[in-house]
Amino acid sequence: ANHNNNLENFETMKISTKPVSERTPEKDDCSLVRSSNLEHSDIVGCTDDSPKKLKTSARLESKVPLSTSIKTDVKEIEIARLCRNKRISCQDTIHEYDEDDNLTMDTVGRYLEAHPAVVETWLREKASLQLRQRLQNTCMLQPITPNAPSAPSVQQEENLLNRSKRNSITSDLFQTWLASSSPAKRSRSPNRPYSTLMDRREELGRLDESDLFMELIRDVANELDINVLCHKILVNVGLLTYADRGSLFLAKGPLEDRYLVAKLFDVTQETELDEAIQRAKNEELRIPFGVGIAGYVAQTKEIINIKDAYKDPRFNSAIDMQTGYKTTLILSMPICNYEGDVIGVAQIINKTNGSNEFTKRDVEVFQRYLTFCGIGIQNAQLFELSVQEYRRNQILLNLARNIFEEQNNLECLVTKIMTEAKELLKCERCAVYLLDLDCGEAGHLEKIVERPGKSVQESRKPLSRRESNNIDMEDIIQQHSSTEGSKFTMVFEMENETQEARVYRPSNNNLSSSLGQIARYVAATGQILNIGDVTTWLKKDVMESGKKPIRSILCMPIVNGQRIVIGVAQLINKDNGTSFTDSDVSIFEAFAIFCGLGIHNTQMYESACKLMAKQKVALECLSYHATASNEDALRLVSDSIPSAEIYNLYSFTFIDFDLTDEDTCRATIRMFKQCDLIQKFHIPYDVLCRWILSVKKNYRPVKYHNWRHALNVAQTMFAMLKTGKMEQFMTDLEILGLLVACLCHDLDHRGTNNAFQTKTESPLAILYSTSTMEHHHFDQCVMILNSDSNNIFQNLLMEDYRRVMKVVESAILSTDLAMYFKKRNRFMEVIDEGEFDWQSEEKKELLCGMMMTACDVSAIAKPWDVQHRVAKLVADEFFDQGDLERLQLNQQPVAMMDRERRDELPQMQVGFIDVICLPLYKVLSETFPWILPLYEGTTDNRKHWQDLAEKVEMGLTWIDRDTIEEPVEEFVSYEPKDIEFTVTTLNCAHADKKEQMPERSSLGRFASLRKGGRTLSKGVRHRISRSLYTRSSSEDAGKSKALLPERKNRNKLCLLI
Repeated sequence: ANHNNNLENFETMKISTKPVSERTPEKDDCSLVRSSNLEHSDIVGCTDDSPKKLKTSARLESKVPLSTSIKTDVKEIEIARLCRNKRISCQDTIHEYDEDDNLTMDTVGRYLEAHPAVVETWLREKASLQLRQRLQNTCMLQPITPNAPSAPSVQQEENLLNRSKRNSITSDLFQTWLASSSPAKRSRSPNRPYSTLMDRREELGRLDESDLFMELIRDVANELDINVLCHKILVNVGLLTYADRGSLFLAKGPLEDRYLVAKLFDVTQETELDEAIQRAKNEELRIPFGVGIAGYVAQTKEIINIKDAYKDPRFNSAIDMQTGYKTTLILSMPICNYEGDVIGVAQIINKTNGSNEFTKRDVEVFQRYLTFCGIGIQNAQLFELSVQEYRRNQILLNLARNIFEEQNNLECLVTKIMTEAKELLKCERCAVYLLDLDCGEAGHLEKIVERPGKSVQESRKPLSRRESNNIDMEDIIQQHSSTEGSKFTMVFEMENETQEARVYRPSNNNLSSSLGQIARYVAATGQILNIGDVTTWLKKDVMESGKKPIRSILCMPIVNGQRIVIGVAQLINKDNGTSFTDSDVSIFEAFAIFCGLGIHNTQMYESACKLMAKQKVALECLSYHATASNEDALRLVSDSIPSAEIYNLYSFTFIDFDLTDEDTCRATIRMFKQCDLIQKFHIPYDVLCRWILSVKKNYRPVKYHNWRHALNVAQTMFAMLKTGKMEQFMTDLEILGLLVACLCHDLDHRGTNNAFQTKTESPLAILYSTSTMEHHHFDQCVMILNSDSNNIFQNLLMEDYRRVMKVVESAILSTDLAMYFKKRNRFMEVIDEGEFDWQSEEKKELLCGMMMTACDVSAIAKPWDVQHRVAKLVADEFFDQGDLERLQLNQQPVAMMDRERRDELPQMQVGFIDVICLPLYKVLSETFPWILPLYEGTTDNRKHWQDLAEKVEMGLTWIDRDTIEEPVEEFVSYEPKDIEFTVTTLNCAHADKKEQMPERSSLGRFASLRKGGRTLSKGVRHRISRSLYTRSSSEDAGKSKALLPERKNRNKLCLLI
């Protein structure tokens, strides 16, 4: 009866027949068609009483008139029965086809082009499921675009390629889902917009059991929105079981504390999705497992079919009293995932067809449907989690961008952080406590530049919400004594009412409050506190004047990059009245990391600003004290400058030993005058004098790398330019730059080399990774020149200033021997290529670099008496560094810096000459013959060092004391001839100590022949006895001892062996 009533409500139907052959159409060849121009009463058909002879829709595909569209929603047997009741005969057709109709494919095609809705309607309502799937696959493989060219364009190919590269299906689905604001719009039903089975109930009724469940699976498996999916489940199950309404609960919470939350509540077949969602939010039902009917089902996984709800003690009648609806029948069933875990409970109520119970068939349909729904729900939940994670990542990225854009002001940064936190975690209040870490002092920066491997504060284990409940308030109070060192200097608070941050310095009352004590505890322990019920946890109500009661708190430490706690963040009261979940803790922890970095960076920026101000003050003081006084400058200005010949400036054998400090400055001025640099570059004479005095003042009083070394290097450069005629290859600006570089190339030298700076991790090594000291020398040079009273380049054009500073920088860096070894091979190649012009930028830089190295080591080419004296100074400076390495680094120094191996110095000097000096001077003298004296002087000195090295190998001692003495041959040649020498071997075991050791004055210069108490070899003793001494005849020990009291005689000396 219901089916007949539904049929009466359908659109107007009429029956037409179509002949199969030339014969008159038979009575049984009839079908039901819809005409758009008939009234509801215009029903025609056939009067045949046999419904079995009705033709199927598949047979009618070639018989239906194209002027009508097909529409049927009931079984054919019912159509035949209606035809009999209406007494409709096949002769009453409105149109018949015969061969005169000339029906062709062209005619059909033109009609379908004019009426595309006909095909769509027939496919949707008459085509089988297999046919629709086959057509869908065909359309997906061969998309047809109207008026599209036969071959795809280049742009189309690029678009297809780009879509395939980014997995367009998944990406488009995800982006569409994110862009949709309404859950219904996010529905992913395969063939139609969001709809339910209500629209297709009759269609599904014609499907067999396997096709029905395939359609049900397709309906839920493609749905990714959890709200839409749950709504579909309830509506579809209601249609299949004739249930009046239903509810769906999803399981939440940890395994040991599971509960149900009403996702959709009291959904009927007419309930819209948005209405159902809002109703569930308003109810906010939360049912623990085991409580009520749904809770019992969730806990036991049993199916409950109740015929009278009010007789079941688990039923809660309060909801009926609230809504005015009477619940009689209840069918409640668990929804499980593939592992068998309960993820929800579905519940349907009352029947609409008058039945007084849910039948076994209803239970079976419900159960089988929920089996597939469980998979769909879990997939939708996973997708929802991925979307939430995506959005949280977007929020965190946006936070990171905002944080790192706001680096200038700490208050603005923290305000932005609290605003983002409240929006992200939906809480009523937010507070940030900042600790006083003495960030403004320089010591804080020292922690930043510490090398890896230093001790870093260990990260502490966060406390979950359940672990937090195990901590008593008394634990926090007991921590006060240990947290005195961790004091909060600033507190930021923000509430929903104001949305503005309140900033204040906390008083003792603020810190002694419950929130203050919790913050201090978290700062001291580094643990996360998630308190769900503050009143229970604190064992008292927490009320603050003018503010809402505190229900829940999430308190977390804020750490910097070194995992040091720099503050504490507090979130107070969730907006929905619940406690903060573990998911909130996870999000807030990631949030706190960004906040910690942002706060730390902002503090560091403020600290850097303060340090920059301090540095500026320090530089001003340094510039004042590093600049020569006006009195000294005026005195030098008024002095007369001797000629270059008086100072021997043109010679490669220049010696500065006899020059006073004032003479060294005058000699420097003379070099500038001889090169005519003062006139050419308009250098103020008083500025030049002050600059020279300032440069001299900024050299430290180390043994070798001091002002006098700089003067010697500059003089050698002057001699190479003038006497060596190298000035023909240089411009005046380059000559100026080279002389300035020579005078400044070792500014502020500390008596230690680059390797020592690296080993000790000095600030210079951190500041400059390569050529450490050379970069520092150049920076010192720039610092002196930047002073107005010392800027000898003040009258240069901008371009000339840039070029001369480039020459100075390149020349100073070239004094690093590491740079020399890098450039030497290239310099040799240029020489071998026959270069003679040297005007290109690269070759000019190479030549200047080689000249700087030649000048820097030019002491090796000085006369021998000067060279071995300079070698003493160099060795003493190296030995001092070796002593520091032993003392500070506990390391064995290299040979040339090891005081204990000082006897090897001659051999090391020979190696230094062979590896560095001779190859350089040889190639320079062969290319530029006017500087041959450098090569010749080096060759002569090598012979001296080689001779000394051989004497050391024979057992003679080059160095006998803490400082280097004169070499052996220097005092052998002028030893008095009339002194009688006696060689005596003493028995130290029997002789008195005072008698054994002759006075130092008596031994004189021969003390250097003694080598640490070691007995000389026989060959050495033989040579000494033959060439130097008159050895007395061997006598008894008493006679030998009798000679000792005569050692004070000036004409007799004893050599102890």
